[in-house]
Amino acid sequence: MKEIIIEGLSKKIKGTLILDNVNMQMEPGKVYGLRGKNGCGKTMIMRALCGLLIPDSGKVIIDGEVLHRDIKFPRSVGVLIENPSFLPQYTGYENLRMLSKLMGNISDEEVRNAIERVGLDPDDGRTYRKYSLGMKQKLGIANAIMGEPDLIILDEPINALDEQTVMSIKTELLKLRDEGKLIVIACHDREELEFLCDIIYEIKNGTVAGCEVIGE
Repeated sequence: MKEIIIEGLSKKIKGTLILDNVNMQMEPGKVYGLRGKNGCGKTMIMRALCGLLIPDSGKVIIDGEVLHRDIKFPRSVGVLIENPSFLPQYTGYENLRMLSKLMGNISDEEVRNAIERVGLDPDDGRTYRKYSLGMKQKLGIANAIMGEPDLIILDEPINALDEQTVMSIKTELLKLRDEGKLIVIACHDREELEFLCDIIYEIKNGTVAGCEVIGE
């Protein structure tokens, strides 16, 4: 992946403007933060980035290909948006293994590796319904990074995680960034974003209200 360009993105839902002329540019090897209050449009921008929201106007361009014109979804993407849905009667490993088979290009070893990277045990025999909130959140992150996609989109990834786990997740995300991945994170916590991100976009009322380069 070389770059993502969001150009003039606007969207109305039931007559309400939820995205208003959003413009952004992103490149691999960086972590981008979306910061703003609940309902400001952060999640909708993420849904647009991964092809789950079709804009009324404007476009998302990934390496020269326009979403919903040239491609339906990014060619290599991992996503954690809102509450991840897994089958409650299967273990975490079984859930991710089934998803990996649907994707068709992720080995069992890569599934195990993703689970271990977030601090879970792929051999844990507990079913998903017996997972704590923190474990469910970790599995959602593991699903997003499984197979090390070029684009990783995470909505409030550290919710329900204890401090030690937050630090290990941060370490993994920074490793992925240094491996050349493009990572987009939505979070309302300024300190967390400043620790993780290279660039933070301030989102207000469905549009970009500002852009801050961290460390400058």
